[in-house]
Formats: sequence, structure tokens, C-alpha cells
Amino acid sequence: MYLRPVCLLAAAVVALSGCGSTADTAKTADTVAQSRSTVAAEARPPAGAAAGLSITDPWVKTAEKGMTAAFGTLVNNTDAEVTIVAGASPLSPMIELHEVVDSEGKMIMRPKEGGFVIPPRGTHELRPGGDHIMLMGVAEEVKPGARIPFTLTVKDGQPFEFTAVGKDFAGGKEDYQPGMGHK
Repeated sequence: MYLRPVCLLAAAVVALSGCGSTADTAKTADTVAQSRSTVAAEARPPAGAAAGLSITDPWVKTAEKGMTAAFGTLVNNTDAEVTIVAGASPLSPMIELHEVVDSEGKMIMRPKEGGFVIPPRGTHELRPGGDHIMLMGVAEEVKPGARIPFTLTVKDGQPFEFTAVGKDFAGGKEDYQPGMGHK
């Protein structure tokens, strides 16, 4: 009795799903896969507090050598606060978590005391002119499209790994070289 409507519904679904071309279906699948891989493939969090951490649009300012910085938006998908306390990358022998603050009318960079705190179910933006991951002593050129691996350390000791992409940026007066008011 109920079999006939179920069969008609199934036939309609099959018929409608056949309306799109194979190319459209493949294109859609590729788009979905690319969207998911933007963060998922770039960030590989382990167990612990870092398991609920991700980053969107991670990038590093291109530079010939010396100093540069990494940016993106840290995302906390847990119900507890997450604090990033340190960073590392094969690109730089010295990495600090920095902030840009107003000091007597001048904008200066300095290490961020206590690290980057990401609220439960919240985000923390790393951006030029604000909080960022500072890379010092960079000996090789960072070109557009370069893939730079990073490991951030969460307060509980858990590592959070991701890959940032080299990107040209000519905004503001972002220099990240000695003499910029770096403390």
C-alpha cells in the first residue's frame, strides 16, 4: 500500500538528480572539496585543547629576508578558552606572538603578554596593524604562493599545526624591519 508512493518518490529523486550534467556534478564536488580543504588540509590539530582549534586564511607577508609576519583568524570550536603561548616555523629561528599598541601617540609592536586568547566558540584575528605572529631572522625569501609550515603551542602544551601561504601586502606602513618602533 505505502510501497507505491515510496517508489514514485525514489524515481523522482533519481530523475531529478540526473538533470545536472556530470561536469556540473564534478565541478560542484570539486568546489566543496576545495572549500573544505582550505582549512582542514592546512590545519592538522591533534587531541587536547588544540583539537578544537582551526585557522582561516593563514598567510605570511612576502619578504626578501629579515622580518615578516603571519596572519589569519584563529577559530576556537570548543566550550573552553584556548590560549596560544608560542609559535615555531622552519622559516624562522625566532618567533614571537606580537601586538601593535599605541604608546605615547606612536604605534609600536611588542610581544603580547599572555599570548593570544581565543574565547569559547569565538575567534581571534591576526592582522596587519594588530596581533600577529612575528618571524625574525628569516634567511630565505618568502615569495607569493610559498607554503610555510607553522606550529603553535597551546597553553596546555598541545601543538597546533597549519600551513600559511606567502602573499604580497602593501597596506599601511607595515614594514616589520628594525627601526619600525619594534620593542
